[in-house]
Amino acid sequence: MRLNKYADAMRCLAIMSATSALMLAAAPSFAVTLFVTSERDNTVTVLDADTMAVKKVINVGTRPRGIAITPDYREIFVCIGDDDRMDVIDTKTLAVSRSVPNVLDPELVAIDPIGKRVYAANEEDSQVTVIDRASGKIVGTVGVGAEPEGLSISPDLSTVVNTSELTSMAHFIDTKTLTIEDNVLVDQRPREAQYTHDGKQVWVSAEVGGTVSVIDAQKRTIIKKIEFDIQGVQPELIQPVGIVFSKDGKLAFVALSHANRIAVVDTATLTPTSYILVGERPWHMALDPDGSKLYVANGNTNDLTVIDVASLKAVRSVNVGHLPWGVVAMP
Repeated sequence: MRLNKYADAMRCLAIMSATSALMLAAAPSFAVTLFVTSERDNTVTVLDADTMAVKKVINVGTRPRGIAITPDYREIFVCIGDDDRMDVIDTKTLAVSRSVPNVLDPELVAIDPIGKRVYAANEEDSQVTVIDRASGKIVGTVGVGAEPEGLSISPDLSTVVNTSELTSMAHFIDTKTLTIEDNVLVDQRPREAQYTHDGKQVWVSAEVGGTVSVIDAQKRTIIKKIEFDIQGVQPELIQPVGIVFSKDGKLAFVALSHANRIAVVDTATLTPTSYILVGERPWHMALDPDGSKLYVANGNTNDLTVIDVASLKAVRSVNVGHLPWGVVAMP
């Protein structure tokens, strides 16, 4: 009797295990959705990342550029440069739910890791605007150098770094006092700033200088200036703009604009290891939430290139409107 009961129990356990395995195998994976700003079309194109089919084209204000998604994935903030405002897209309805006025000529936007504050760089007004996300109210402004652009917020929320194109500086701003603590001189026409995942470094791309400055986030000094050399490409065409770190932080991807390539940089040695050919004039990028794909907006070819991170190869490209500028990915 005991042996039969034991055998029955084992059979039940086997059936339950098999059923659980089938349920797990059948469980649907979460589809990734992409949002791409088209500067010339005044739209945000919404794509299914699996099929690259267009789900919707959202009309926004004039000249949308920078784009950022909130940590809870509920809202997307879009810089509307010529209308001096931010448009906010509801990710459920895929429609503009509200706008934040009086944000003068915003170019790039960053949202803090807890989703409380939104920072916008005002290109023609030499300042950074600070917005309370919930209310949409402007809670402060910070005067910075001429033509501010790049923005990155430290993981501990204490500092936001802004780049100034005409003064060739990275400004370190205290988020409590909204005052500049330090200025770090980098190469000509700095475009984007990005904190590393651990917050120990800030990487700043210089479009005209052709380098990426790696800054010690605590000492506020440059550790190294990364240079790029591509066979058959004239040095003046190598213009670093967007920067994205791989999910494990071991690689950095740098969009090289007129060189039509994405540089792959080893973050341990701070040296480029390879270059990936994409469309013409890649500007900004977004990493798939699971880290497996990198999406690149190519301004001059009006398309989006998909890069497989494991193989470091471009695997697909799709049209996304005229002059695509920024992109975010939502799980």
